[in-house]
Amino acid sequence: MQKEYIQSLPKYITLCERNYLRALKLLPEESLGNSRELHLGSASYQIRIDGIARYTTDIAVVQKQQISAHLDDFALSVRLYHDAKVAEVIHHDFHQRIKPSYRYPNPDMHHKDEKYQLNAFLADWLLACLESGRVPLNWDVNNGLV
Repeated sequence: MQKEYIQSLPKYITLCERNYLRALKLLPEESLGNSRELHLGSASYQIRIDGIARYTTDIAVVQKQQISAHLDDFALSVRLYHDAKVAEVIHHDFHQRIKPSYRYPNPDMHHKDEKYQLNAFLADWLLACLESGRVPLNWDVNNGLV
């Protein structure tokens, strides 16, 4: 009998906390519908504010131009939880919500730890944007947005 996958909560929360801090650096001015264009290598992306609530902000990260005929464009919906200071991918490529874990095999061939992998991908993408100098000028590293 195969063991059920159990996610490491401390590892996952740490990843989401780092994503939150990195995402804040790249966000456009927080107003519904505002967006920021980013260029990473030959690809172009847009970060758009899709929803604002008291404790959360929903953003979309959308690839604007195809980088290869062999790779589909991607889109991520990310929710920033301001009270907990975490950011989490809630949808990818306009699919349904992501479950914390999946039995394997499954009809859609999701990985057991798909939610963690998507958030790890977001972390890598955010870090790549920041390392290529895509930080807004209104960001104060010690105090947040000025």
